[in-house]
Amino acid sequence: MTRERQLTDAFAELTDTLVGDFDVVDLLHQLTVRCVRLLDVDAAGLLLADRQGRLRPMAASTEQARILKLLQLQDVDGPGLDCYRTGEPVTSADLIAGGGRWPRFAAAAQLAGFVAVQALPMRHRDRVIGALTLLRTAAGRLTTDELHIGQALANVATISILHQRGLERYEAATEQLQTALNSRTLTEQATGMLAERHHSDMDDAFDSLCVYARTRGLRLSEAAHAIIHGEHDIDQPPADDHSR
Repeated sequence: MTRERQLTDAFAELTDTLVGDFDVVDLLHQLTVRCVRLLDVDAAGLLLADRQGRLRPMAASTEQARILKLLQLQDVDGPGLDCYRTGEPVTSADLIAGGGRWPRFAAAAQLAGFVAVQALPMRHRDRVIGALTLLRTAAGRLTTDELHIGQALANVATISILHQRGLERYEAATEQLQTALNSRTLTEQATGMLAERHHSDMDDAFDSLCVYARTRGLRLSEAAHAIIHGEHDIDQPPADDHSR
């Protein structure tokens, strides 16, 4: 599939959420996967702010522990936190050279094999709800065109979240964000259970949960709840899931 076709499909997928009900966790996971496919990055993660304004991991292009750890660290130190606080893009083309800016994050990123990062705000008008973190294994910056594409994807996803079911009031939008974060927690728990049960890695377990949810017409949170409470079981992870 050409890059232009992938870009068209990505925006079509996001804008579809503006006219109907949708699974927030699945939407944001697909956003991070699209970023890796469309941009010159090796991993992507998305952070949303909870009621207390603390950043929490919401979605990632991979469920590997090293990526989730980098996302979690940004609640106290990192480009995502700076991006969320300022509402502006934050860039480090070389974390090794600029390690003093975010000491803990830079050290963890290097250990995980990443040397450059770009954070883009999840913003609508004057409201910032989180940050999209893009990681690279090679030093350097994204091109201007790539930055525009990444920010456009983040903007549409933000509007989708804030306007789901006509959410206009601050309180209602905050409640929706908290519900989304709670859904992510359920998804993480179910993924961990499946990985342990089938002796698989986290990516395969997450793929298995996604396939299970889609084939039964469930939200990821609903499928996760069923797995956690033993209402349903998954025999084994799928051998290959082309949706990723």
